[in-house]
Amino acid sequence: MRTRLSCDPHSGELVVRVTYISGLDIGFGACLLAVLIWLSYIDIKTYRLPNALTFPLIGLGLVQARMFDNYMLPHIAGAVAGYLIFYLVEIAFKASTGKDGLGRGDAKLLAAGGAWCGVLSLPTIILIASLSGLLLIMILKLWKKIPTSNIQIPFGPFLALAIGSVWFIQHFYYF
Repeated sequence: MRTRLSCDPHSGELVVRVTYISGLDIGFGACLLAVLIWLSYIDIKTYRLPNALTFPLIGLGLVQARMFDNYMLPHIAGAVAGYLIFYLVEIAFKASTGKDGLGRGDAKLLAAGGAWCGVLSLPTIILIASLSGLLLIMILKLWKKIPTSNIQIPFGPFLALAIGSVWFIQHFYYF
């Protein structure tokens, strides 16, 4: 199934204006946020994370790392490790249950998180995303009395929340 990618033409203009006014770091953050929101929307609607958005997000993460960080290796390692972690989880889950759990789109999105935030941020990203997903399942179970044994929720929005949060904290939280 092909996913139709559409976007409000003014969102690109907004990113350009924010970049011009605030500087490149904020501009990259605006791009990251826009793509993460877009990916979340698509994943909620279709349970898919299209390569047309995840691959450029990985590349853009490596570009921003090159521009603002002295060391590229943690970001390259983050992209590779991010993909491999979820790829191995996908293979292990499928082998043990015979069902699909994670998709490769989730692996590519975690690779993008590794490219943007670095390899040391991957455990934090996975923890935030997992806890957010568990919180939603608990709310659905308690509030709506939905049995959670067969519930399917897209994991992409939770990964997007975690990646965006970690990246913004890394870049704009001064302590």
